[in-house]
Amino acid sequence: MSTESSGRSGRRTLALILVPAMVVAVAVVAVVRAHVTSNPSNSRYSAQIRRTEYGIPHVTAKDYGSLGYGYGYAFAQDNLCVMASWVVTLRGERSRYFGPRAASDDPIQPDDGQADNLTSDIYYKGLRESGVLRRTLARPAPLGPTGELRRLVDGYVAGYNRYLHDTGVGRLPDPTCRGKAWVRPITAMDIWTNILDIDRMDATGQFKGAIATAVPAGGSASGARRTAPSAASTGSPTAPGSNGWALGRKATRDGHGMLLADPHLPWNGIRRLYQVQLTIPRVLDVSGAGMYGTPVVEIGHTSGVAWTHTTSNARRFTLYQLTLVPGKPTSYLVDGRAEPMGRQKVKIAVQDPGDRTSTVDVTRTLYTSRYGPVLATGWTAKSAFALADANATNLRSMNEWLAMGTAQNLTQLRTAQNTYQGVPSYYTLATDVGGTTYFADASVVPNVTDAQAGRCVSTAEGKARYPDTYVLDGSTSACGWGRDLDAVEPGIFGPGRYPTLIRTDYVANSNDSAWLTNPSAPLTGYPRIYGDTRTGRRLRARLSLELIAQRLAGTDGLGPPGFTLRTLQAAAIGKRDYSSELARSDLLAMCRAEPVMTATDGSRINVRQACDTLSSWDGRADLDGRGAILWREFLGRLENKGPAGSTVVSSSPASGPPPKSKRRSVKETKTKDAEEAADGRWRLPFDPAHPLTTPRGLDRKNPAVHHALADTVQFFQNNHIPPTLTPADAQHYASVPIPGCTDEEGCFDRVDFSGPLGGNGRYPDVDEGSSFMMATELTPGGPHTRVILTYSESSNPSSPHHTDQTTLFSRGQWVTERFTEAEINAAPHLDTTVLHN
Repeated sequence: MSTESSGRSGRRTLALILVPAMVVAVAVVAVVRAHVTSNPSNSRYSAQIRRTEYGIPHVTAKDYGSLGYGYGYAFAQDNLCVMASWVVTLRGERSRYFGPRAASDDPIQPDDGQADNLTSDIYYKGLRESGVLRRTLARPAPLGPTGELRRLVDGYVAGYNRYLHDTGVGRLPDPTCRGKAWVRPITAMDIWTNILDIDRMDATGQFKGAIATAVPAGGSASGARRTAPSAASTGSPTAPGSNGWALGRKATRDGHGMLLADPHLPWNGIRRLYQVQLTIPRVLDVSGAGMYGTPVVEIGHTSGVAWTHTTSNARRFTLYQLTLVPGKPTSYLVDGRAEPMGRQKVKIAVQDPGDRTSTVDVTRTLYTSRYGPVLATGWTAKSAFALADANATNLRSMNEWLAMGTAQNLTQLRTAQNTYQGVPSYYTLATDVGGTTYFADASVVPNVTDAQAGRCVSTAEGKARYPDTYVLDGSTSACGWGRDLDAVEPGIFGPGRYPTLIRTDYVANSNDSAWLTNPSAPLTGYPRIYGDTRTGRRLRARLSLELIAQRLAGTDGLGPPGFTLRTLQAAAIGKRDYSSELARSDLLAMCRAEPVMTATDGSRINVRQACDTLSSWDGRADLDGRGAILWREFLGRLENKGPAGSTVVSSSPASGPPPKSKRRSVKETKTKDAEEAADGRWRLPFDPAHPLTTPRGLDRKNPAVHHALADTVQFFQNNHIPPTLTPADAQHYASVPIPGCTDEEGCFDRVDFSGPLGGNGRYPDVDEGSSFMMATELTPGGPHTRVILTYSESSNPSSPHHTDQTTLFSRGQWVTERFTEAEINAAPHLDTTVLHN
């Protein structure tokens, strides 16, 4: 197999030494590239990086600082350009290098397009200068970082900078940032800012534009713009992803605990996952993946326990409606007393459009309240809205993940969670060698009980401006968040309130609420802010539970009942399009009875060939699925039709379904399935007594169904696209064909795109979906694990590890993980780097 050289000639001397590696069955030679210092035994940091197949790094060190050093160095080898660009964002310096708006030479867009460069800079510069990080870092653990985590971060920074120093900006292997002025060494503060930004993603992260552009009613600031309500400014939640199964001894063939991790995250940019094993002998040995720019494993396993996360339905924030003092738009009332808003001046250096070598300063003012930052949307002469984020000062997440990485059983893992209470916005699913499974929404949730919500969530203006958000009355302290005695800090729910389930068969989640984690034991009684019960489940969640039920019954065609590692892998990547299983037969009956249908524009369209194609399709989104794309395009158009065919989201028949940014959120008070049941497209509506089998079927009498099929066929005909278009033809990542279907279709191992199908029969490259898939069996003899990092280890397009795992994913293959010393050292072409500093 091809491997990436893990050493580079640089400013320091490198010694190339050939040594025999430890072998199992065959003789292997490892290449050791040792950075020689004057006295390695007195080095502050000392680490070893061994890369096995597909460039996967296994970092071993004597202490936490050295472990971070090796990890930071390895990560920089693969992804320095992404991190370097993100650091420009975190420092509020995008406008300096790329201008106030995104530029063509801007490699990583800020905030996934949520904000332009100037708005992004105002927010991040304000964060860096607000003192929140400095104050949080000054707190002792558990509220502040542990000593081990601090040393890990410091080492990570040193390792990253060591690679940059030795290689040189002008000699970086990634052409994306080679020789760029904005590539500079990073600091620990950059990493802490990134960690806080990750923890704030589902709250403050949705309001960055509204925070940066807020001005009082009647006020103005040069170049400032008031943010209109949108998903980015109102906090309407974005569509979450991920699947997780924890299987216990009653569900597995050999009685071992097993786990499936299938997080659905972006395939590009800073929110990708990086696969790694981190080892301090006799202290820490954890394998899995962590988000870029974080020095811990966030989804993974040790020798005794495995865990994963899925996005929780719980809310991370509330808004507070402020009653302003008459005539004073920057003062508000609490319990009848006036309080002035806090003000923070932020100065941004902006590239001069007439002279790109010079900058001009732009100054803005950010406003805060006792609850949190004041927002642009809804700030009038009488009232304003402030954001209260439960993760506003949360750096505890990394403490928790680091502690989970030392756990060897569920008791130790739960102790880590209860000690730090820092997982920002995810459910936790875990299992151990003994075959017990665990589910909990141990995430950070505002302490708002149902009773308090009934008293305080009532403002008409708040409901109008922020319909999917808890808007509390900010004029009374009685509407402040509550306090639990077991909570690590005031204002959040403590572990005693977590929705929790422990079983020996299974727990599972695919982003719906905790209610049907296991249908045999529905979870109820938790505060509504955690999510709803007795409402429609999204199609992917229904398919997830059906896959488990069929495997336990042995009715899925994969052999006798019960999970093995092989059948777990097969079930996870089956590419079933669940929406087609629920509705295709009705569509076929309709188009056979009416082979000519009327499109939205009045054209009469012959749908017979499309009908034949869908009839022959096997209902799976494999690479050769003839009919998979046709079905998706039909369903997408149906998604955007009202009960009588009225268009909900404007989209001409030739344009296809809207991109994700215009689709409805799937994390709402009413789930998507319940809404679809209400709009009449389903033949059988949602029934809370049968939540896993309803809604289903198409309402063949609904004109919207007829128009959607006719419009789809018309689009294919007008663009000379065959109805047999396959995923291999239509969907790619870096030229690699990618199987799979979308969340809207009810695909379990899903993929998604940033835009619609083009007239050339191609979607934009895959930009989201199954990312790091891990199937683990925990046995008394050690873990057996199969993994696939769908977009591969390196973002560098010239790296041999840019798409090597992507090619495997395309073929439905997995990588056999190497976890033990013997397994690692037996890797063919083992590539080892020894670092001292």
